Amino acid sequence: MGHALRIVRGKEDDIDDPGEVSHFQALTAAVSGTVGVGNIAHVAVAVSIGGPGAAFWMVMAGFLGMASKFAECTLGVKYRQENPDGSISGGPMFFLHRGLAQLGWPRAGRGLAIYYAICVVGGSIGVGMFQSNQAFVQFVAATGGEESVIAESGWLFGIVLSVFVGLVIMGGIQSIARVTAKLVPFMAAIYIGTALFVILANADRIPAGLLAIVRDAFEPEGMAGGVLGIVVLGFRRAAFSNEAGIGSSSIAHAAVKTREPLTQGFVAMLEPLIDTIIVCSITALVIVTAFEPGSIATGEINGVELTSAAFEQVLPWFPSVLSLVVLLFAYSTLITWSYYGLEGLIYLVGPSPGVRWTFNIFYCLCAVIGCTTTLATILEFSDSMIFAMALANLIGLYCLAPGLRRDLKTYWSGIQARKDKI
Repeated sequence: MGHALRIVRGKEDDIDDPGEVSHFQALTAAVSGTVGVGNIAHVAVAVSIGGPGAAFWMVMAGFLGMASKFAECTLGVKYRQENPDGSISGGPMFFLHRGLAQLGWPRAGRGLAIYYAICVVGGSIGVGMFQSNQAFVQFVAATGGEESVIAESGWLFGIVLSVFVGLVIMGGIQSIARVTAKLVPFMAAIYIGTALFVILANADRIPAGLLAIVRDAFEPEGMAGGVLGIVVLGFRRAAFSNEAGIGSSSIAHAAVKTREPLTQGFVAMLEPLIDTIIVCSITALVIVTAFEPGSIATGEINGVELTSAAFEQVLPWFPSVLSLVVLLFAYSTLITWSYYGLEGLIYLVGPSPGVRWTFNIFYCLCAVIGCTTTLATILEFSDSMIFAMALANLIGLYCLAPGLRRDLKTYWSGIQARKDKI
């Protein structure tokens, strides 16, 4: 972890290295795709269906996900390609295609790469619709609820949101990275600071809340086979939130300026730490300290509105602030996932200005549709795409793991040799 922080701080940077963005920009671009509305809504979805114990398994998934993040982002840089226009393309499409070809399986690699590219295009649309949907839901809650005039104007909210998304994504990864490098620290500070205030205001409930999370993780009351259900639910929502094992973040990391792929693997390990272990845990604590643990698991899908209600228990004015936070979270994730979908399409049809413009316009239209669609429908579509992406990505990680292990051993030997010289 210390080595990862050293790299993020630019201690290993070389301005002559190939790539488009710095290590810090690559991290913030990828984090902006993971630290989104999911950190607020998916925790609420998990605990409203499975109870507080689901939050425990989300954190466990984040911890284990650090390993898969390391692997997929290292491979994303190792097998990336430079396009004729000077831009960089990478991610599972390329390490599946090139990596498996090196192992003597060119057809399998090409087939899995095409399959992944199709899925990431669909996944980007699903994630984008989810983000815009939850941003609109919270905006409505903060401006008068379902009875307000705004509740019937989802299309208008979506159009305004899509215009701001389009202004950034048309500039490619460099434009996205410049925005996320400033936006991610700002929005995270607002949310974490306010959440910690709420948790401390309910300090007397923290022990009971923590006990409920750990107890329910292993002993869900009155539910035969419930342990498996809660474990699966926790991992499912965590996968959607931090994207570990899905491979999407490696698309952003592939654009980093470096000659050593493993440096970005170490940086990528910080994502599940920030996204799931820290931010999702804080959201879970806000919810379990605001309500009686036994009243949380309603069995119904409750997203950002449950988190908003938990904050409102302490800060009656917070729904307005949460609207801003949710909007920023949704916006940052929207712009990053547009890049993931675009790169998938570029792999399928090749890079050209026409492809970029067409996809970006279509993506913005889908954000409008997300504001007029139900949450359950979007979750079903998004989850199916995410699972489909993970299937191909994990096959590639397992096949390429031996080579990655050799690269890691060589890398550490080089680090040690430099230390010995000093």
